[in-house]
Amino acid sequence: MVAEYIDKLLSVEEYSFSLEELMSRTQKSKNAIWQELAHLIEKNKVLNLRKGFYLILTPRYSSFRKLPINLYIDKLFDYLGRSYYLGFYSAAKAYGASHQQSQRDYVMTSSPKLLDIQKSAIDIRFLTTSAWPEQNILSKKSDAGIYHISSPALTLADLVHYQNKLGGLNRMLSTIEELLEEVNQKDLEDLLSWYSNKATLQRLGFLLDQIDEENSFSALIFQHLEKQKIHPVLLKPTNQQRPGSVDNKWKVDTNLQLESDL
Repeated sequence: MVAEYIDKLLSVEEYSFSLEELMSRTQKSKNAIWQELAHLIEKNKVLNLRKGFYLILTPRYSSFRKLPINLYIDKLFDYLGRSYYLGFYSAAKAYGASHQQSQRDYVMTSSPKLLDIQKSAIDIRFLTTSAWPEQNILSKKSDAGIYHISSPALTLADLVHYQNKLGGLNRMLSTIEELLEEVNQKDLEDLLSWYSNKATLQRLGFLLDQIDEENSFSALIFQHLEKQKIHPVLLKPTNQQRPGSVDNKWKVDTNLQLESDL
């Protein structure tokens, strides 16, 4: 029985399963399994997240029609055979920088891009990087086990780098201010040891100076960039404009008026 297998999963704090897993563990035909799954979906006990992958909606979560992503993300990406980490606003929220409340979850994956998921109350946005991080991906523990998340420093860099896909810098400025409190020197040094996008580091350093001129992290970024040749960049990247003359050490053309709501 599918329901019995689901109970067994819940007893060991697992909240998701694949169709292949069911077929190998229940010894039932595909049609019989599908029929039982359809019945459980109708009763709001199971949700089909992606083809062949299902979430178990316990009584605690069934009224929300969603589960916290940290309860199933690791198993989902094991099923997909892809690298991932919880990032952007979702990572910031995990570190307590949740000024920007969002019902959407954000996940970084390796290429090629996955289709976003919008199903029931679940809203997952997938962003993609071709340069997979060598460091700054941390393991955190949830009730369902370990999941991967960007460190505070990598979260900052990702927010700035993908600003145009995430609602713009002004939307995230207060999140950046709060997240800055969670960064430590080793985290930032680890990031600088492999992170190759100089333009993003210029923008990040410039922003950190705007938030707090005395912060040691912008000094660390500047020391790193000083050893390299940097070119003028726009604070907000756009194809319609080229950077003009700049009068700050970061060589950032401020083509955007910054307005934090913190």
